[in-house]
Amino acid sequence: MRAIVSNKYGSPDVLELQEVEKPRPLENEVLVKIHATSLNFGNLVLLKGKPFLARLAFGLQKPKHPIPGGDISGQVEAVGKDVKQFQPGDEVFGDLSKYGWGAFAEYVAVPEEALALKPANISFEEAAAAPMAGVTALQGLRDKGKIKSGHKVLINGASGGVGTFAVQIAKSFGAEVTGICSTRNLETLQSIGADHVIDYTKDDFTQREELYDLILGVNGSYPLSAYKRALKPNGNFIHVGGSESQLYQTLIFGPFHSMTGSKKMSSLLQRANQKDLKYMKELLEAGKVKPVIDRQYKLSEVREAFRYFEEGHAQGKVVITL
Repeated sequence: MRAIVSNKYGSPDVLELQEVEKPRPLENEVLVKIHATSLNFGNLVLLKGKPFLARLAFGLQKPKHPIPGGDISGQVEAVGKDVKQFQPGDEVFGDLSKYGWGAFAEYVAVPEEALALKPANISFEEAAAAPMAGVTALQGLRDKGKIKSGHKVLINGASGGVGTFAVQIAKSFGAEVTGICSTRNLETLQSIGADHVIDYTKDDFTQREELYDLILGVNGSYPLSAYKRALKPNGNFIHVGGSESQLYQTLIFGPFHSMTGSKKMSSLLQRANQKDLKYMKELLEAGKVKPVIDRQYKLSEVREAFRYFEEGHAQGKVVITL
């Protein structure tokens, strides 16, 4: 089968399209013929080996998972004898980041816990956009952020992959949502239900008097003190993505800020799990969430896809079709 292989850390130029052996499913595994996959921030970390701390998980000198890619959608081709949830012909989607990655390929064999049935009302491309970004947004808002109906929620980086899911998921919880983006993305946020939109090229949310119950930092490089000022008492700031300096600020100083007042500041490490994937399936089937796709590339164009993605201006998700 064809697969994208990365044997060293570096730029998109290290990615090679190669012929590799087609996997065979173990007793508890599902063999999936992949129709589409998508790019996430974690793919950049795995590509570059940065921040360096990530190499403790991914390999110090070179990637220990040579075929990158986390999100998949596709069709079950075969199942191991112990698989109970799926059968050949089922359309599925899932997140492989917990199971050795491997989505940038024509086939993958993974434990059934990595997958859920694909929502019938969306395309394979839309399904491939949802697992990692959607579950990240869900865990940030619901689990870390303790979102409730009526909460005022601010999402910085609201027009990207995680951000577009976060806007819609927050609305599904009954929150009043404000999204921060650039001028070119204003209409996108309005179209997916944001109640208020701040154009960061013209307006600085830190200079406003508005306070929020929950702030999700998906992008940007504001200092923690700026987010803290914008929180209501007992409010939550959750760092999901953004500058590397902001990540270290949150990891090092977040606990201190949290201990010295009622406002909580923490960082999210998304954890793939089938329960949350099925929750996303329900939101997608109900039409409460619709994936936003910016561009689509072929597997042979994965280098170009990464170059575009790492510029940081994608509106929603970048998808790879097979």
